Amino acid sequence: MPLTNTAIRNVKPGNKPIRLFDERGLYLEVSPTGGKWWRLKFRFEGKEKRLSLGVYPDVSLKDARDRRDIARKLLADGIDPSENRKAQKLAHADSAANSFEVVAREWLSKYEAIWAANHGDRIIRRFERDIFPWIGGRPIAEITAPEVLTVVRRIESRGALETAHRTLSNCGQVFRYAIATGRAKHDPSGDLRGALPPVTSTHLAATTDPKQVAEILRAMDGYEGTLTVRCALRLAPLVFVRPGELRKAEWADIDLDAAEWRYTVTKTNTPHIVPLAKQALDILRELHPLTGRGRYVFPSARSNQRPMCDNAILAAMRRMGIEKDEMCGHGFRAVARTILDEVLGVRPDFIEHQLAHAVRDPNGRAYNRTAHLPERKKMMQQWADYLDKLKAGAEVIPIRKGA
Repeated sequence: MPLTNTAIRNVKPGNKPIRLFDERGLYLEVSPTGGKWWRLKFRFEGKEKRLSLGVYPDVSLKDARDRRDIARKLLADGIDPSENRKAQKLAHADSAANSFEVVAREWLSKYEAIWAANHGDRIIRRFERDIFPWIGGRPIAEITAPEVLTVVRRIESRGALETAHRTLSNCGQVFRYAIATGRAKHDPSGDLRGALPPVTSTHLAATTDPKQVAEILRAMDGYEGTLTVRCALRLAPLVFVRPGELRKAEWADIDLDAAEWRYTVTKTNTPHIVPLAKQALDILRELHPLTGRGRYVFPSARSNQRPMCDNAILAAMRRMGIEKDEMCGHGFRAVARTILDEVLGVRPDFIEHQLAHAVRDPNGRAYNRTAHLPERKKMMQQWADYLDKLKAGAEVIPIRKGA
């Protein structure tokens, strides 16, 4: 006689397990502690087996019968339901082990050692904020192009189009790593070319008019804030390194006697040398009694264990009335690149080396950090002397190319 819900609710546990049979092998087993388990008794290849179908009341009588029918259909097709369940569990476990987040973190661990430290940090922050919450748990082989587009459009919608493009590119790197390691067959990000609006490039503010540059230099020389920020402002145009490299400069990397600053470029993870002109040495020697016992040349105002914050120089420039469309911290690189070439007539490859850009010789070999070092030392002193003349109001006539 088939089971009823009333019979199931009224059954009382005994000293031994009690079995209430339904139809076609389905029964409810009631344990002495009161637990009620659905089970299916079946035979496969001459052997009697049992399959758990869930716990009552989470699995109702109707649900248990539906699960029984599915299992019996597998039997009719020559499939062992218990072995089929094991295979499904293994498949789910494999999918979880090959989720987008798992593969992405593995990819990051493989490559972060050869990247600049902050590069890997930026990528993982993008993933943790914008990707993992939505598709991180999905099996990477099952993720579709529309799913990826949905998450990157969410980034675009908050006005971060450039970040959306970079995140999409990072996703593509993860998908291609999954293909290379046998966990995916297709990179869905490749189907999204043109799906996001192009990024309109904007150049960082930097005036290259010598007269305007002179006004900016005079304003920075007159800065009345802390000595640390004042020295950073004065040194920035003399060395024209990236702002992050300047504020993170360490005394251990600076040799005042050799007039050199040697450090590793964060963007490319390559060693670099900055020859220090006499004017740059004067600034560093002025600052050394204040910060020279610590690690950083320009420590934070709150703790000498941390470098100056990334907004300190920019904020100081704005307080002096230097507008954002006139100059930014990165702009001194563009100023030096333009004026050294067009006004002072310095060879472009010397300039590119000093900017720590990738430069190759006619045979395609990359120059090392010491390439043209004597010429670069002369160039840096020439540049510092030129800036002094600008501040003094001298007029400098541009050198005509090819003259």
